[in-house]
Amino acid sequence: MSDRIDITLTINGERHDIRVEPRKTLADAIRDDCGWTGTHLGCEHGVCGACTVIVDGATVRSCLMFAVQADGASIRTVEGLAQGETLHPLQEAFIANHALQCGFCTPGFLMLAAGAIERNPRMSDAELIEVLSSNLCRCTGYENIVKAVRSAMNQMQA
Repeated sequence: MSDRIDITLTINGERHDIRVEPRKTLADAIRDDCGWTGTHLGCEHGVCGACTVIVDGATVRSCLMFAVQADGASIRTVEGLAQGETLHPLQEAFIANHALQCGFCTPGFLMLAAGAIERNPRMSDAELIEVLSSNLCRCTGYENIVKAVRSAMNQMQA
């Protein structure tokens, strides 16, 4: 008898039928079983936010979710932001506003911001800072990250 479970994940529009142990995290399944390595693992305790992805429209820390909990879900990772060679406005704004240094936290911030903007495209600065404060950046500080997300929000509203 197998202790693995068959599940289906749709990641960035691509269907993945995989077999996982019940205790495998969504982050590990995305990276190891499905090959989408843009989702980073930092603390693996849900604190840093580097593993943030969007599952059925909700931002989640993929290190805290089991892959079996996402069976049948539609998942977006950082690789799903750009459309072909065209970067998402958030990605462009991160570059233009120097909102990354080492880049380790960037996928999590991009997905956190994308989900927040989808839910509330007209966030106040206070709301934006509150949302972004849930992820950790060890290099750049947060000022340029906030500026980048605000810039992208303004561009997307125009």
